[in-house]
Amino acid sequence: MIHPCLLASGLLLVALASSAQDEDVLRGRKLFDSHCARCHNMGGTGGEGPSLAQPTLRYAADHESLVKVIQEGIEGTDMPGAWQISENEVRQIAAYVRSLGRVEATPLPGDRERGREVFEGAGGCGSCHMVEGEGGILGPDLSDVGLRRGAGYLRESLVSPGATVPERYLLVRAQTRAGQEVIGVRVNEDSFTIQLRDPVGRIHSLSKLELADLEKAFGESLMPSFGSQLSEAELEDLIAFLAGLRGER
Repeated sequence: MIHPCLLASGLLLVALASSAQDEDVLRGRKLFDSHCARCHNMGGTGGEGPSLAQPTLRYAADHESLVKVIQEGIEGTDMPGAWQISENEVRQIAAYVRSLGRVEATPLPGDRERGREVFEGAGGCGSCHMVEGEGGILGPDLSDVGLRRGAGYLRESLVSPGATVPERYLLVRAQTRAGQEVIGVRVNEDSFTIQLRDPVGRIHSLSKLELADLEKAFGESLMPSFGSQLSEAELEDLIAFLAGLRGER
């Protein structure tokens, strides 16, 4: 039989540990709102960065790997390292993020299969975007866009594409001294030349000495707005399809 004093001590330790964990989560939420919500949205529901309100995270299967991701970032992605906050603060953010996985996610209203039909049909998205090795190359590969972007960001990208253009897809208008106009996405640029990919996929390498004008159209996109081209139901279906793309064949 367990002595009452030992039982009481054990229960007290459990209560204290639980209280400390709760305090870490509360402090982590405040830190998250200050440092992480710009990309991941309040509550970690996803925006420019992926939704974190899910039981398993792609790059962080457990608490320690999540701490490492927050500290060091993820190479080859838009996720930077958190060099400006302390290790203890990183662990508090991780505690909060882990708590989000215990919250039941709200399902999206659209239908994924109907969304695939919109993507391939009325939306014509495959002419510019690749999914699982099929499609165009003018725009970003969307094979795992559901892991990288939240539903709100996807909607904004469809309705106001100029507001969410990644820097590597900067739209450029170039006018040569001979009168030729080239409009396309910047592929590469140095002090002397600039390379553009036009809407049909051709690469143009232009010498800056031969240009009469070079305009970098920040906040503009070759992608049209689907706000008026698709119905609200079609938009919801397309968002559901894109949000479900996770790089899995």
